[in-house]
Amino acid sequence: DPETGAPGLFVPRVSLTIRSFLLETSVNVVKSVNLSDGEQLSIRGVDERGALLVLANHTLLVEGQVIRSPTNTLSVYYRSAVEGSMGVFQLHYQIFRLSCSLPKRPHFGEVLVLDLLPGNAALFHCHMGYHLQGEPQLTCLNASLPVWSGKEPTCRALCGGTVKNASVGRVLSPSPHHGPNATLDRSCSWSLEAPKDQRLHLHLERLALGPTDRLVLWSGLDAGSVVLFDSGRGGQIPFEGVISEGPAVRIQFITDQPNHNTGFNIRYEAFERGHCYEPYLQNGNFTTTDQLYGVGAVVQFTCDPGHSLEQGPPVIECISARDPYWNDTEPLCKAQCGGDLTGPGGVILSPNWPEWYGEGEDCSWRIHAGEDKRVLLDVQLLNISDSDMLTITDGDEVTTRILGRYVGGSSPFKLSSTTPDLTITFHSDPAGLVFGKGEGFVINYMEVSRNDSCPDLPEIQNGWKTTSHVALVRGARITYQCDPGYDLVGRETLTCQLDLSWSSQPPFCEKIMYCSDPGHVEHSTRSLSDPKLLVGTTIQYSCSPGFIMQGGATITCYGREPGTPVWTSRLPHCVFAEATAGSPLDGGNITLAIFILILLLSVMLGGAYVYVTRCRYHSNLRLPLIYQHPYRQITVETEFDNPLYETGGDAREYEVSI
Repeated sequence: DPETGAPGLFVPRVSLTIRSFLLETSVNVVKSVNLSDGEQLSIRGVDERGALLVLANHTLLVEGQVIRSPTNTLSVYYRSAVEGSMGVFQLHYQIFRLSCSLPKRPHFGEVLVLDLLPGNAALFHCHMGYHLQGEPQLTCLNASLPVWSGKEPTCRALCGGTVKNASVGRVLSPSPHHGPNATLDRSCSWSLEAPKDQRLHLHLERLALGPTDRLVLWSGLDAGSVVLFDSGRGGQIPFEGVISEGPAVRIQFITDQPNHNTGFNIRYEAFERGHCYEPYLQNGNFTTTDQLYGVGAVVQFTCDPGHSLEQGPPVIECISARDPYWNDTEPLCKAQCGGDLTGPGGVILSPNWPEWYGEGEDCSWRIHAGEDKRVLLDVQLLNISDSDMLTITDGDEVTTRILGRYVGGSSPFKLSSTTPDLTITFHSDPAGLVFGKGEGFVINYMEVSRNDSCPDLPEIQNGWKTTSHVALVRGARITYQCDPGYDLVGRETLTCQLDLSWSSQPPFCEKIMYCSDPGHVEHSTRSLSDPKLLVGTTIQYSCSPGFIMQGGATITCYGREPGTPVWTSRLPHCVFAEATAGSPLDGGNITLAIFILILLLSVMLGGAYVYVTRCRYHSNLRLPLIYQHPYRQITVETEFDNPLYETGGDAREYEVSI
């Protein structure tokens, strides 16, 4: 054990690592523990700084215990005993959320969330004319399963109210009440007061009253004020809006049964005398020649994609110096119910988007692309009633094929045609639903190449690729691999997607310039010259007191061409000193044996020299003192291909990652 220095027979380690995008963490549940004497078991975690934490060990573990990690990494460490039988243990691990779920966006409102981790907040606000019902801010609470501090608020249009110093805003018909104890708002009244010497312009963005509904607008707050509009009197609806005579307006709405399909939207704005009021175009925009909207100012209107101009010209002008006014009404931008669509792309919206679509709608959009093209649909939002239906068909009137029929809601999806023609039809229930009608739908369309395969991807240097299909059709996969000595940077497998694009950019192969960690040596410590283990790094091992090293104390990482960098030698071993002390060839005996051997060799060589010298002077016999060996010198070069060391060897410590 490198921590205690105690001897051991076999040290298995299991490291369970659960990774996520800071949204999940891990938990261990102890199912059973039955360890023998001398065995060690600990569960470890890592804190936010990467420091090791011991969460529990064998002395504290009991069955049924739950251990949670502080981050998304958890490891289990087990060490067997020196002697005796091995015990058993069983742990169950799983992940749980470390963050709150994404809060639901309220209808007619927005939610802002910077982070979903505990301690962070979600901020809610409503669109103009709606009022927040509930807490404007919720906090993610830290718990085993983090939750928000309260229920998401809702946005409702209230029945009546008073606005002082009115500048710009909206007045909406009251939202219907739900539930068995819901009350009915039969009469609602609003008072609007602009600053002195200003007037108010009221623009009727939407007016869809029921048979018994009534809307009245007065130029003033008194009972005898001039009536600007009264739906009960009949006549033409002033979609261009009405202008007050003074700084105040009173609005009254009377109804028997408010619902989503009936009601009104009124946008108001204050403006100074001697000027025209600032125009407004819902679902569109405009440009002007005069930001103060004085006499002679010209305004040009354009609609957002999916909408078209109705009930007004695209250009208006401010006229009459005595009492300035616009020479025509502001137009409306409305989402169309059907039409013939061409061009490279666009958007299709449910009728009356972003408001509720009406009852009994029958709409058909026909999209025609170029002859060598096809149509790709990107359905971003689909939320209609279960009694309504959206149908998508492929082909022209002769070769029609249904691609899909949809009711209710659906998550975003993509769909493509096989021909240049595609048709979308929408039908809403004529009977209608008082509650629960869907938001509608938002569908982007674009024309794409008719080719039914993805473009081929290039080969990569120092690697190769394999394909799952001969043709690169939708769903085909290309897998990249690198030559030995190189690491793959990027995604290994790329997939041909529905829109005939690849799921990511091709990877590349990068030369490996580091060695694998050779691991620790039992009963020793080590020091590294470079913790990244790059080529040239040296590791110095030192045995613990009471142990003797066998093998080289230093190993070095060096690069090979070709191949992966390797260590110069196998790991050394630290042997218990008592195991070598009783050996007949200990340090002193070995030294004595070497000395005796050298002495014997010296005597033998001296005798041979005397014998040869006497023969040279006293005999005719000539012996060559130097002769050529019958064998040539043998040179052996050995290359070790072990990916970790230059020589083989057994390791007694293993690490498994799950």
